Amino acid sequence: MNPENERRLEARVVRAAEAALADHHYVSAIDVLTGMGLLAPAHLREWRQGRVAFLEQVIQGNLKKISKCMALFRRWAHARDLKPSETRYVSRTRAGTIDLQFSKSGDPEIERAYRTHYVSPALSERKRQALDERLSQPPERVVFAILRDSRCSECGVELGAGSFLVMEGSQPLCLPCAGLGDLEYLPAGDAALTRRASKYSERSAVVVRFSRSRGRYERQGILVEVPALEKAERECVADAAERAQRREGEAVLRQEQDHRLVAEITERIQALFPACPPDEAQAIASHTAVRGSGRVGRTAAGRSLDEEALTLAVLAAIRHRHTDYDALLSLGLDRDEARGKIQDQVEEILEEWRRLD
Repeated sequence: MNPENERRLEARVVRAAEAALADHHYVSAIDVLTGMGLLAPAHLREWRQGRVAFLEQVIQGNLKKISKCMALFRRWAHARDLKPSETRYVSRTRAGTIDLQFSKSGDPEIERAYRTHYVSPALSERKRQALDERLSQPPERVVFAILRDSRCSECGVELGAGSFLVMEGSQPLCLPCAGLGDLEYLPAGDAALTRRASKYSERSAVVVRFSRSRGRYERQGILVEVPALEKAERECVADAAERAQRREGEAVLRQEQDHRLVAEITERIQALFPACPPDEAQAIASHTAVRGSGRVGRTAAGRSLDEEALTLAVLAAIRHRHTDYDALLSLGLDRDEARGKIQDQVEEILEEWRRLD
């Protein structure tokens, strides 16, 4: 890798790592890979669910590039004096939990490097322990509402379209063979009922179905134990009026908070970039602060009006609104190459917006 490409790669690694550290006070290899766009969230979920043999299988780029990213990440973490903390990554199966594999080789040292998180020294020991416990929990089991006929690989029962099945590795299982045959299906739609039923059920699973129009799996509901569902239903009936009133008040409060955040981000962008047109600053703030979007404005750094976080938002806006970046991507260029081609143009606009008249 030539020095210029390595410099750009390191800048991407550092941006992703800094954003994760600002957001949740620790950084993992997965944070860096997803932040760089090398690991799609959908592929990460499949791996966490045990449906991908090893994580490197779904990371974009060859093993040499991935290894370089991880080395740069570790160098950054050590330079920041972050504390290493090894965390287990596990998946649920009918036989219990299993450790997930990161690397193609399965080499213990490589696996340990992937598992190691780097934690801010500002985090107390109690909070670090709570963090380790939370991160070591396996994700919920996933059940698929299938679109085509299938067959259980264990008992051979036919499963028609709309039936539920579980994937263990590459093997489809019916609910009884997966150990979930006694659970009751609760469709999505009532958040309070879902939350309470999940809380009271010792065993549960998320039901998803693939949306062809959106090209992704979407949550349909959950499977829970019957006694847990019955208890949750009784509680929801008892306090329905109180919850309705509380929801109305929370909706008004959220709207006020969102308007205030957009105004604060707009003001901060104009302070950092005095020559940025006011309507441009407003548009950037509104875009980056959309609730539930996962964009910079909704991170802890964005909400605290961190200069670096908001600069990243402005950079992204310039890239998409004032250059041919999206057109280059549509032609098949990868992000690194496309950004390299428009880098001078982005820097020129950025410097122009920084000027004081």
